[in-house]
Amino acid sequence: MKKIVNVGSVVLGDGTIKIQSMTTTPTCDAEKTAAQIGRLAAAGCEIVRVAVRDETDARAIRTIRDKISLPLVADIHFSAKLAVLAVENGADKVRVNPGNIGGENQLRSVADCLRAHHVPVRVGANTGSLEKEHYQKYGKSAKALVESALGNVAAFEKFGVDDIVISVKASSVPLTVEAYRLLASLTDYPLHVGVTEAGTHESGVVKSAIGIGALLLDGIGDTIRVSLTEDPVEEIYAAKRILRACNLAGGVDVVSCPTCGRCEWDSMKLAQKVEELTFASKKNLKIAVMGCVVNGPGEAKDADLGIAGGKEYCALFCGGAVTQKIAAEDAERVFLGEVEKLLKEE
Repeated sequence: MKKIVNVGSVVLGDGTIKIQSMTTTPTCDAEKTAAQIGRLAAAGCEIVRVAVRDETDARAIRTIRDKISLPLVADIHFSAKLAVLAVENGADKVRVNPGNIGGENQLRSVADCLRAHHVPVRVGANTGSLEKEHYQKYGKSAKALVESALGNVAAFEKFGVDDIVISVKASSVPLTVEAYRLLASLTDYPLHVGVTEAGTHESGVVKSAIGIGALLLDGIGDTIRVSLTEDPVEEIYAAKRILRACNLAGGVDVVSCPTCGRCEWDSMKLAQKVEELTFASKKNLKIAVMGCVVNGPGEAKDADLGIAGGKEYCALFCGGAVTQKIAAEDAERVFLGEVEKLLKEE
């Protein structure tokens, strides 16, 4: 049985996957940080993390919390005092590494604060900050990451903290997947899944889709973050697409062919417009935009709404049947109109 952990109003471990991101603004600038969190929330983010570098950042959490609707996670390194201050100022969760915030007394002070305020903690391991003892024992490996992570869990459990979320991240996709699979076999705590330092938009989305997607299809993961060197809103868009591709989130599935020399009309342009029009919708629909008569009719018939085209005309499908034939030059206007009507239906 998966342990349930509450992060503010968001429940982890209930079988649904929550999308997370991290702000790029200075946390001490509460106005800018809250504004960016507002954009993330509008895009579909469910938990947001902020960097806490000093006491000014920690105290700004109270002001930020008053301006946002999302649970807020304080990212702490090297200071037990900052972790306590962040919680006292309203953080809904903290992310700490027990190995770098001081000795046992410092860790106890953080644990006491977490229990007193009923605030969970995320611990784990990252190949970029793997403890020397684990690296020397196993090298940069899944065993090293998991042993490090579970050691961090035990450090908090010793002081009575069991509202814990765990992560084991690497920039290598195979290593990330191997580590999470091993970790999932050894613990019932909720897991935060992601490929760390995945890179810029195109390469980062590919690495994250492969790594996160593989784990989600194995039933592993309770929260996800697509880590991109990019506007963090793009992380949310990518995460939503990964969840939809794994059939773990509602929304419109746009099916479109890659096109080839048989395609005699601009199906590519129409598919892009359909994607833009439907992305924000949570309706469970399948819409097909097919370029020719080879696979087009079969895919379009299987969709709630579909179009398959040729040089002279396109056929419109609805519920598996051809509803009308339209001139190719009118295809975009007519089909987008039908999509809009479908989205508005109750």
